[in-house]
Amino acid sequence: MRVAVCQLNARDDRAQNLRVARDLLERAAAAGAEMAVLPEYVDYLGPARGAPKPEPVDGEFGAFFADAARGLGMWVHAGSFHEVGPEPERTYNTSLVFAPDGTLAATYRKIHLYDVEIPGRVSYHESRAVAPGAETVVADVSDLRLGLSICYDLRFPELYRRLALAGANVLVVPAAFMMHTGRDHWEVLLRARAIENQCYVLAAGQIGDHDPGRTCYGRSMIVDPWGTVIAQAPDAVGVTVADLDLDRLSTIRAELPSLANRRLTTS
Repeated sequence: MRVAVCQLNARDDRAQNLRVARDLLERAAAAGAEMAVLPEYVDYLGPARGAPKPEPVDGEFGAFFADAARGLGMWVHAGSFHEVGPEPERTYNTSLVFAPDGTLAATYRKIHLYDVEIPGRVSYHESRAVAPGAETVVADVSDLRLGLSICYDLRFPELYRRLALAGANVLVVPAAFMMHTGRDHWEVLLRARAIENQCYVLAAGQIGDHDPGRTCYGRSMIVDPWGTVIAQAPDAVGVTVADLDLDRLSTIRAELPSLANRRLTTS
């Protein structure tokens, strides 16, 4: 299957962000992609006071990307958005996957929340406004089985091992990875998750400056099960495409059966 990762610079204008996202999906479809992945918080990344109201899964956000999938006849992973949460003051950070007929194929709520305090550099506590999800999700997308995750999840290998053992052969990571950690950790972590789980990894990131005072790393990429980066976005808004070869994945798993050879189990 040919797939695309879409890299954009979402700001505080939701309508404009969605226009750009639709344009990137159209470019992906024109390049022959059967599935495209958008970044975390694709519809808004700006000051909290201007954030759109959280929505249910079948709200305006969901309807927009269902229509895009249906109109383009492709699978669409709609990055993530603020879904109505378990209490008024906290949302979920939620990914939606749509089939080419516009039906909702999968929903994943981010499990690991970015609560980080680096003196003089970053103070960010996602859990103040976002509630954690509780369920791992593997979605059937044509011949692929997608293991779903979002951004900070990338640092927790036990999640990806659980997805691989549940049958995932592709791991998806929509992200808004911060510049100061991304330049040192982004590629290393993506390649590690690919190697240790013998899966393709599709990572779609936000790029550039966002209000208030936030810069995202970008470098969206597609990594094969050997850990080779087979496609990487330049430092700009755009679409990056690659072909996934499931025969190669099967060969790697057969010749170096590290998943089959494991001795310890995850709880």
